[in-house]
Amino acid sequence: MSQRLSLALEPGGLVLPAEGRIAVFHPVASHDLSALPQDRVLIVQPSRPEHDHFADQGYDCHAALPAEAAISAAVIFLPRAKALARALVAEAAATCSGPVLIDGAKTDGVDSIYKALRKLTTPSAAISKAHGKIFWVEGAGSVLEDWRAVATEVDGFTTMPGVFSADGIDPASRLLAGALPVKLGRRVADLGAGWGYLSREILQRETVQSLHLVEADHTALACARQNVADARAQFHWADGRSWKAPELLDAVVMNPPFHTGRAAEPSLGQAFIETAARLLSPSGQLWMVANRHLPYEVTLDAKFAVVEEVAGDNRFKVLHASRPRRARR
Repeated sequence: MSQRLSLALEPGGLVLPAEGRIAVFHPVASHDLSALPQDRVLIVQPSRPEHDHFADQGYDCHAALPAEAAISAAVIFLPRAKALARALVAEAAATCSGPVLIDGAKTDGVDSIYKALRKLTTPSAAISKAHGKIFWVEGAGSVLEDWRAVATEVDGFTTMPGVFSADGIDPASRLLAGALPVKLGRRVADLGAGWGYLSREILQRETVQSLHLVEADHTALACARQNVADARAQFHWADGRSWKAPELLDAVVMNPPFHTGRAAEPSLGQAFIETAARLLSPSGQLWMVANRHLPYEVTLDAKFAVVEEVAGDNRFKVLHASRPRRARR
């Protein structure tokens, strides 16, 4: 919450260094950064939609902290993933010469982070507001090495903390992979490709001549670059809701996201369906998987002439759609 950041920087609270860059890790559109001097702020945000939101406001934005960046202070907006939250705190503490502010909601584990830091260093008193807390630490880099982000090998794939399904192959994606036909067409896209499991399955189809991996999470896409070593693969750091293909596609494969924070948000998947219909050739086909309760069939029926469920279980459904409908001009 921007309220907590403003409270921390009020007179009598934390005094930011007079000079130097201020790294702001993982802010989202709802965060108000007006309490910080914009000309000194360097935003670190691997999510393409959130990155572009702040870039459009004139902020200096990066998918990852530049190696050469000299940081005098940092602000971390805690993500939900515990391992990623700890990794961001460790990275900021290791690269920052001054205070590291840590802000988070109780539902995002801020209490757990605060208690853990109190065992390792001496954080400030926490300021509580709006169901969350903000506090800061200084000089903690040397004691947080065990919190640094480390790549993990799972089922023959490389993943990183915070990416979707970091601890193994997502069961819905595995179900979709098993339902894909032998022939997918020549030009294919994997929308929301993640760290590359489905893409590697797609590339086992001999008909595929080019595969576009479209992923909004820069960290996940970096993993995909390691996991998908195939000359047919093209990697795009982009929002799957707005990405434009260089040519019409024969097939789109996807396991679209459906959460914003903790809340289910079916409109994300619905937007992916609309993108797929726009990207496909008149004879193109969509193959997708979704949680069984998500109401995607209405959107599919509006955007495709033929829709059918081709596989599924009590948790997931694999949907196949063909003959995308073209908007009348």
